[in-house]
Amino acid sequence: MARRGLLIILSSPSGAGKSTLSKRLRVWDPTIRFSVSATTRPPRQGEVDGTDYHFISDHEFRELVTQGDMLEHAHVFGNFYGSPRKPVEEAIGQGCDVLFDVDWQGAQQIRNSPLKDNVLSIFLLPPSIPELRRRLVERAKDEPQVIEKRMQKSWDEISHWDAYDYVLVNDDLDETEDKLKTVVTAERLRRPQQPDLLAHVRRLQQEFEETQ
Repeated sequence: MARRGLLIILSSPSGAGKSTLSKRLRVWDPTIRFSVSATTRPPRQGEVDGTDYHFISDHEFRELVTQGDMLEHAHVFGNFYGSPRKPVEEAIGQGCDVLFDVDWQGAQQIRNSPLKDNVLSIFLLPPSIPELRRRLVERAKDEPQVIEKRMQKSWDEISHWDAYDYVLVNDDLDETEDKLKTVVTAERLRRPQQPDLLAHVRRLQQEFEETQ
């Protein structure tokens, strides 16, 4: 039976496992699409328009915001970033889920958008603050001063945990992955996500009456 796609929001402080679990979720179901953001900053070397970002002008971005065609947007370090509405609407209309990697502010905007009835929001918590720091250090991607900035920002992210539909403590990656899959599977079966249910029930009613 056909279903309507979900807008899956996955948020967490840096180091809580969001990127890894996003990748695992898309390996589990390759039909899940990743929302490609639009930005007004110029492409960096190796970046591909439409794959890494949709690179558009400042005027184009502001027009999309004015017309209500951005599900969420923010101004960061002199450039705009946001999630275009049209490709997301097309995807969920085709029964495909769309995955968003946004912070709590972006999540809030999406939950307040015209597509709010299709939103599934999930927040990942670390098992402890020392463990969060250990993960940031061991992944060896950032300089010490960057790690400190990420740690300082982490509580701002964590403090908004209660605005999400589901909260998972990522103390074991494999177990958290299983829980994430369970949540997505269950949400796909919610009645509003199955637009053909009413027609099916009406057919059952007609068949029932014909047998009487």
